[in-house]
Amino acid sequence: MIELLQGSVCPFRFEVLHRSSRSKARVGRIYTSHGIIDTPGFVAVGTNGAIKGVDHHFTNEMGLQLMFCNTYHLLVQPGLDVIRKRGGLHHWTGRKGPLITDSGGFQIFSLAYGSVTSELKSRGHKKTGTGVLKITEEGVLFRSYRDGSPLLLTPESSVLAQKVLQSDIIIPLDELPPYHTDTQSLRESLERTHRWEKRSLDEHLKQINGQAMYAVVHGGVDHALREKSAKVLRELPFDGFAIGGSVGKTRQEMIEMLMHTLDFLPEFLPRHLLGVGDLPSLQACIPLGLDTFDSSYPTKAARHGYLFTQQGALKLKSTQVRLSEKPIEEGCNCFTCQRYTLSYLQHLWKAKELTSYTLLSLHNLHFMVTLMERYRKAIFDNQI
Repeated sequence: MIELLQGSVCPFRFEVLHRSSRSKARVGRIYTSHGIIDTPGFVAVGTNGAIKGVDHHFTNEMGLQLMFCNTYHLLVQPGLDVIRKRGGLHHWTGRKGPLITDSGGFQIFSLAYGSVTSELKSRGHKKTGTGVLKITEEGVLFRSYRDGSPLLLTPESSVLAQKVLQSDIIIPLDELPPYHTDTQSLRESLERTHRWEKRSLDEHLKQINGQAMYAVVHGGVDHALREKSAKVLRELPFDGFAIGGSVGKTRQEMIEMLMHTLDFLPEFLPRHLLGVGDLPSLQACIPLGLDTFDSSYPTKAARHGYLFTQQGALKLKSTQVRLSEKPIEEGCNCFTCQRYTLSYLQHLWKAKELTSYTLLSLHNLHFMVTLMERYRKAIFDNQI
């Protein structure tokens, strides 16, 4: 039996604090059982219940308000029994702030077609015998990446799994067809996704468990299908909207799709952009009225020695920092910049010391937190 957080009523709510006079950008606040999320906000990805190389103590301290975990991965390893016995993800991991969990829908794409990058470069292809075994009206039959055993993920089982995880925001099961999908197949996938999302919502409403559920708007880069998806889903009692699926081959294509899609979503509910969080995309998307963005890019960039500063990117492999006694960014009050020089950080990184992944990731995550603070102030001042 899943223990309820606050009876059967969800404490989730969203308020808009300010709308810019120069664009559709807005400053808002999302209230959850585990705290407040200020928007626009960056959401770090912790697929397996942890951000790579970073302890929850640091993310709690730096004010990283929302973290993204993946139901499919946690379902396979360590399994729901372990997390259930520990009282959900927050108790098990020590994460104090709000959590959002994916349904496992993205794995339908990644396991069946390969990486997003490969697919957009036309190298993606339908894979057989690995990952996804079958996609039917019932759900998706996976092969466990851990031991190869079959695992059926349905809209209902995905939601029940997220009830065990006790995340603050949950995502209904959806299918992510690749960029090059033909129109008829894309339309069929969209219709099935809508049916899956309705089944997910019905299951969620049986036991709200203090959680909110976002609908996922699909349709690829087909504007008519995106409009249809938004219109269908806004008629259902979802708590917010996520924009998912293939969002375009170029940033401009993504922006055009978002501009069209957002016109059909209610302004009084939060809007999340799935899987996008690079700096140029944030700069382009925040004026459109999007509220939250999740991405593994900042920590992945850090592990590759690519560091964020207000003056632009700093590449740790540069010979110019070998003897530098400066921090990554002067004036930065992150844990790393307050304690270590570029010279030492470069040494750790070149020596492939695991400590470097932690220290560099801490800086990039702190940068994202403070960047979003600056965005919120700029919107309040009607500068965006």
